[in-house]
Amino acid sequence: MKNIISILIISLIIASCSNNGEVSNADKIRDYKHQIKDLEQKIAVEESELTLSEYNGIRIPVRVETLELQPFSHTFMATGELESVSEAFISPEVSGQIVSVNVKEGELVEKGQKLAKLNTVMTEKGIAELNSQISLAKTVHERQSKLWEKNIGSEIEYLQAKNSYESLLRGLETLQAQMALATIESPIDGIVEEVFLKKGELASPGMQLMQIVDINNLIVSVKLSETYLPIINKGDDVIITFPSYPDLVLNEKVWRTGNVINKANRTFIVEVKIDNGNGILKPNMLANMTINDYNSEGAIVLPSIFIREDMEGSFIFITEKENGNDIAVKKYIKTGRSSNDKTEIVDGLSAGDIVITDGYSNVSKGAVISIMD
Repeated sequence: MKNIISILIISLIIASCSNNGEVSNADKIRDYKHQIKDLEQKIAVEESELTLSEYNGIRIPVRVETLELQPFSHTFMATGELESVSEAFISPEVSGQIVSVNVKEGELVEKGQKLAKLNTVMTEKGIAELNSQISLAKTVHERQSKLWEKNIGSEIEYLQAKNSYESLLRGLETLQAQMALATIESPIDGIVEEVFLKKGELASPGMQLMQIVDINNLIVSVKLSETYLPIINKGDDVIITFPSYPDLVLNEKVWRTGNVINKANRTFIVEVKIDNGNGILKPNMLANMTINDYNSEGAIVLPSIFIREDMEGSFIFITEKENGNDIAVKKYIKTGRSSNDKTEIVDGLSAGDIVITDGYSNVSKGAVISIMD
């Protein structure tokens, strides 16, 4: 083969030297490229026809592995945030000056516990005044009722006394409700995260007084592409990890998948509930959700590092017997999904094939090898 290559190269040089200068440089270059291409094709043919008779006696040591069908799973990771199931920004329902704040930041509170109180002096005076008016209106109403029962007096006088008494009662109920609203209570069990207003400041509806958050029950929320809609369902197993706590790994189930696709980014929500009884996790922390999206019970799987690439595609080296010798055979394959540094081979290999696992970078097509234990 070397003699053939030498003759071809010499012919190329002679042809180029004998040129009388009448051919343009561009034509020369194009002609040279065609000749190089022809040489490469002839070399490839010669290499493919190499036989063991040309073997130089050197055997390349390798280790091998016989392929077997095995389970294969593919997972992917999505990053989201922790959210509290119950969180409340406390705001008063009536206006008034704050006369007391009964809790501190970081304090545990229960649902219904008194948090703060607004000034109710004017409301209390109004209630006292109404009570005196109600007492008089009640007496008048009772007397008019007795007279009306005896057909004494006019009906209009009876109705006026009744209406006046009932109107004052309704007014009293309104003031009592305002009194109740002046006492601000916690709507949830949780921790006082922040107090925004202090004693003596004016509070009004819509103005944040304090924030209470329940950290015992949290949700991991991630956004996934709509292409995953057929894959992920409520009840699927997922793994939750946290960059802040590398050693903490939780095995949970999908609690809810969103029913609406976000038009802006074509995603939907996936949520997982977490019991945070020890309180180490905090709302708005980053969380990673590992989701299984593919399983095969019988697959051909190889470490991804074994797979190499050339112009024709992905390939590996397997071993075959030829004239009593073990030789390396270049095998082109079609790869599937990869997970945990392993890749599923969907075409080109089958169970029983012997793959070179150590020394594969030292062999070439047709190389004679020595299989080591």
